[in-house]
Amino acid sequence: MEAAAKFQPSEHQHLRYNPLREDWVLVSAHRMRRPWQGQVEKPPEEDPPRHDPANPLCPGATRANGKVNPHYESTFVFDNDFPALQPDAPEPEADDHPLFRSASARGVCKVMCFHPWTDLTLPLMSLADIRRVIDKWAEIAVELGASYTWVQIFENKGAMMGCSNSHPHCQIWASNFLPSEASLEDQSQRKYYQDNSVPMLLDYARLEAERKERVVVENADWLVVVPYWAVWPFQTLLLPRRHVCRLEELRESERDSLASIMKRLLTRYDNLFQVSFPYSTGWHGAPTGPYLEADCRHWQLHAHYYPPLLRSATIRKFMVGYEMLAQAQRDLTPEQAAERLRNLPEHHYKLETKEAP
Repeated sequence: MEAAAKFQPSEHQHLRYNPLREDWVLVSAHRMRRPWQGQVEKPPEEDPPRHDPANPLCPGATRANGKVNPHYESTFVFDNDFPALQPDAPEPEADDHPLFRSASARGVCKVMCFHPWTDLTLPLMSLADIRRVIDKWAEIAVELGASYTWVQIFENKGAMMGCSNSHPHCQIWASNFLPSEASLEDQSQRKYYQDNSVPMLLDYARLEAERKERVVVENADWLVVVPYWAVWPFQTLLLPRRHVCRLEELRESERDSLASIMKRLLTRYDNLFQVSFPYSTGWHGAPTGPYLEADCRHWQLHAHYYPPLLRSATIRKFMVGYEMLAQAQRDLTPEQAAERLRNLPEHHYKLETKEAP
C-alpha cells in the first residue's frame, strides 16, 4: 500500500477560511502551470502628459458640468459631478411582500485628486505629498462621518479596474447605511472580540508578524501582508500594529510611517511587471455617524488592495464562472505571492531615467 502523499500548499488544492467575511476561498496553485491562451490586456499608458487642459481633473480644466478647477498645487477635493448618492431622495414605496424590500439610500460622493501632475501616481510621489493625501483622507472622514454611517475612501487605479481617467485620484462615498462588506466585517469582528477579548485584525497582525511567510513589507507602525485568505493574485492587507479604530485616530508619527509603507508597497507593485500597477483599494474602519458614541472596540482600521494582474502586465485574473456561481478561487498561494512581492526592489523602475519631485 502506497504511503499517502504529504500535503504541499503549492501543489495540492485546498480551502482557506476568510474570518473577515466568514467564507472560503479555493486555492489551486498548480493551475499556474497551464498555458494561457485567453484574453491579453492592453498595457496601461506609461507616460501620460503631465498636464492636459482637456483632462477634467487637471488644474484649471473645465469639468463636464461647466465648473472650472482651481489651479491647485496639492490635493483637490470636489463633489462628484455624477454622484451615485445624493443627500436628498424620496423614500421608496413600501411593498408588503418580504421578497420585494427596499430602503432609503442617501449620501454624498466626492472626488479627490492626489496631485496636480497627471503622470505622478502615489508610488512616484514624495513622502510629503503622500502624507498630505493621508491628512486629507482623515479630514474628510471626520467631516462626513459626523453625520453619515459609513465613509468609504477608495481608489480604482488603471483602466483594467474601470478607471476612466489616468489623473491620480480617489473617491469618497458617504452613506446613511452600512454597506454589505462593512456589515460583514462588523459582525465577524464583533464575534471574534466577544470570543477572544482582542480585535481580530490586531491578533492577526501579531501572528503574521511572528510567522513572516506572508509579510510583504513592514515598519514600526504598519504591516503589509498577502492575507492567508487572499482571493486576488497579489492582494494585500495593510494593518496598523496598534489598536486603531478609525483613520483620523492615527498619530502624527503613524501618518508619516503610513506614507512610507504605502510608497514601498506600491513601488513593489509597479516593479512586479514594470507597469503602473492597476488595483482597487479602500479603507475600512469603525462606522461613523450614529456609531460614534457606540462601542466599536472590536474594529481595527485596515486597507485592502485588490490588484487583478496574475501572470504579467497583460494577463489578469478573471472572477467568472466558478467564482461567480460557487466560491472564490485563486491560482497561486498567498505565500508565493508574498515572496515575489517581498523580493522586489524598493527603487521604482521608472526612476532609472527620471526623478520624482
